[in-house]
Amino acid sequence: MKYIGAHIDCPSDLAEAPLLASQLGATAFSIVLKDPAKWNFQVLPDGQAQAFRDACALHGFSAAQILPHAGFVVNLCSPDPRKLKLSRISLSAEMTRAAELGLTMVNFHPGAHLKQMQEAEACDLVAESLNKVLADSPGTVTAVIENTAGQGSNIGFSFAQIGRIISGIDDKSRVGVCIDTAHGFAAGYDFSTEEGYHALWDEFDREIGSRYLRGMHLNDSQRPLSSHIDRHAPIGAGTIGAAAFRRLMHDPRLDGIPLILETPDAARWQAEVAQLKAWALEYS
Repeated sequence: MKYIGAHIDCPSDLAEAPLLASQLGATAFSIVLKDPAKWNFQVLPDGQAQAFRDACALHGFSAAQILPHAGFVVNLCSPDPRKLKLSRISLSAEMTRAAELGLTMVNFHPGAHLKQMQEAEACDLVAESLNKVLADSPGTVTAVIENTAGQGSNIGFSFAQIGRIISGIDDKSRVGVCIDTAHGFAAGYDFSTEEGYHALWDEFDREIGSRYLRGMHLNDSQRPLSSHIDRHAPIGAGTIGAAAFRRLMHDPRLDGIPLILETPDAARWQAEVAQLKAWALEYS
């Protein structure tokens, strides 16, 4: 079964997210656990964690259908010692909050080396950081690495880089991967053709391993293949094209994991969810 949904913005009350997702016809969703652009971490209001759990149960969402997104300030290979420490503390706190909410995954961007180190060194520093984060957070929560477009000095744009990070993790049972289609396309992985599609998954299996796939972000791209520029577009309105997303919905590798829209026009999400679900029904 395909779990299809969108990123739900409800910063003042997380307990609203399951209702808003259900109103889209979604069977999955993503949220942020705090203000993604700030380091500070507010305590949840009394009762909100239980209200979130209750709302998830009411609207039929299990932890397997929810992939929260960590803050954008997290940089696990920052060359600045202060920001590196804050990044580790912040991600650990978000994973702790996820456990409080009954969730089992937190998705994050690995970071940017700001041209202060080599890519391999940056990957190893992300792995070192993750080992510290995992040691300081509940064992029920998995850290999910999101691929990047390779814009600027961001790492994690190649499957080989992600594989190197995972190879340095002590407890590999607590790490996973989320593939963003727009990021992957910008990084050179051609979702738009059948040949490219099969080739990219072959590389994923070789460099990372299919067992680590925990979710996907479904976004078309405004920019061309290998642009290394992260610009999302509505499904079928970009350079990846609708046929690629139909192909994804027919792929059994994507069964049972959250498939999250982050396309730029929220007014289109209900229609996009419906279209993706229709394509998934063709496969089933």
